[in-house]
Formats: sequence, structure tokens, C-alpha cells
Amino acid sequence: MASNGSVKMLLAGLLLLVVALAVVEGNNIGVCIRNCAQCKKMFGAYFEGQLCADACVKFKGKLLPDCEDVASIAPFLNKLE
Repeated sequence: MASNGSVKMLLAGLLLLVVALAVVEGNNIGVCIRNCAQCKKMFGAYFEGQLCADACVKFKGKLLPDCEDVASIAPFLNKLE
């Protein structure tokens, strides 16, 4: 059976891993939202910035918009008539 010290070390390591993953996820969302803001500045009324930011939160920053990559921002572009 594992000693009490070993169990505490394992739990401390797991806690550290969970905290690190939460920080990384938060950073990804922040980068995603900053990219949305940059695209909004570049494209103005042609870019749906709020929709982009909502997608950042919904997908936890996994889909990063790149203002120079039309495929990554296509869902957030609109035609003005």
C-alpha cells in the first residue's frame, strides 16, 4: 500500500495539473477574443465581432480566428447591402 506521503504528493501533482490546464484554457480564450477584436478593427461592419467572441467562449478558444485566413473567419463575415 502507498504511504501517506506518496498519496499527498500524487494529489498535489494532480491539483497542479488541473490548475495549469485551466490557465492554458483561459489563455486560449483570451487570444481568441483578441484576434476577434483585431479582425473587427480590420473589417469593420463586415465582421461580426460579438459572434466571434461568443464562439471563442463556446469552444473554449480551440478555434482561433486569423484575420488573414478567410476560412477561419468565414463564419463571422457578412455582406453589407
